[in-house]
Amino acid sequence: MNAANRGLGKGLGALFEEARANVPADRALAGDTATNVQYIDIHEIRPNAKQPRSHFREEAIDELAASIKTHGVIQPLIICAAAAGFELVAGERRWRAAKKAGLRDVPCIVREISEEQRILFALIENIQREDLNPIEEAVALKQAMDAFGFTQEELAKSVGKSRPYIANALRLLRLPEDVRGYMVDGRLSGGHGKAIAALSDSEKQSKLAAYLAEHGCSVREAEILAADPRFAAPKAGARLKSRTKSAEMRAVEEELHGLLGTKVSITGRGNRGCIELNYYSREELEGLIELLRGLQGR
Repeated sequence: MNAANRGLGKGLGALFEEARANVPADRALAGDTATNVQYIDIHEIRPNAKQPRSHFREEAIDELAASIKTHGVIQPLIICAAAAGFELVAGERRWRAAKKAGLRDVPCIVREISEEQRILFALIENIQREDLNPIEEAVALKQAMDAFGFTQEELAKSVGKSRPYIANALRLLRLPEDVRGYMVDGRLSGGHGKAIAALSDSEKQSKLAAYLAEHGCSVREAEILAADPRFAAPKAGARLKSRTKSAEMRAVEEELHGLLGTKVSITGRGNRGCIELNYYSREELEGLIELLRGLQGR
C-alpha cells in the first residue's frame, strides 16, 4: 500500500463531516445544491455487501420508521454508483427504515469511493455509533486489515482506537463458535470475551462462557474465574464467590486498565505485593513497553 492510502482514515473523516449536514423533511428547504444532496429512488439503492453489521433489531427499525414518517430522513445516506443503480456506503439502518416508512426517494450524498474505502467507511460509521456487536466489529476490523494491509497500529489510528483495543477485538475471532454466539446475541460482552480468551483450552472457554451467560456474571467475575489456575466449569446452580479485594484496590485496577488498555491485577499482603499486566501477543507486549517507557519520561 502506498503512502497516500495510509492517510485514508483522515479522508473518510472529512466525508463524515459532509454527511452530517441536516436535511429537512421538506426538500424544498433542503438546499440540495449547497449541500450536494440528491434525492434518489430508494429502489435504485442496494445495501453495501461489505457492511460489517449483520444484525438489525426490527424494533429499532420500526421506531426509526415512525420518526421518518413524521420528520423525514434528517441525515442523508452516503452512496456510490454501482453497476446497476447505487450502493450504500453508510446509512443502511436509515435506508431500511425509510423503505418501511413507505418513502419513494431519500436524500443522498453521492461519492466516488473505492471498494476498499467502502469497507473502512462503513466500519468507522458503525464503530463511532457503537452499532456493532463484538463479533461483527472484530470481523470488520479483520476485513479492513486484509483489504488495506494495515498493521494493528495503522488500523487503530484510522478508526480512532488504541492498538490493544484492536488486538483484543481480533482475539475474539479465535474463540469457539458457541462462545462467539453468546456475544452475537448479547448475552456476553466483548469484555467477557476478552476474559474467556485468556484461557488457552477451547473446552474450558466454552464451559466458562456458558456459565457466565447462564448466571449473568460481570466482566470482573469472568476475569477472576479465567485467571484462576484451578479453574474448572462450576457445578450447575453454583454461584461464583469472588475473592475478597477492597473497593479501593478494584478502583485502582480499573484505572490502570483504562490507562494501559489491558487487564491489570494487583495482589498483595501487608506492604508487599505485585502488579500483573496481561498481554496476548508480541504486538501487545511491544505496545505496553512503549507506553510504559513514555510514562517514564513524564
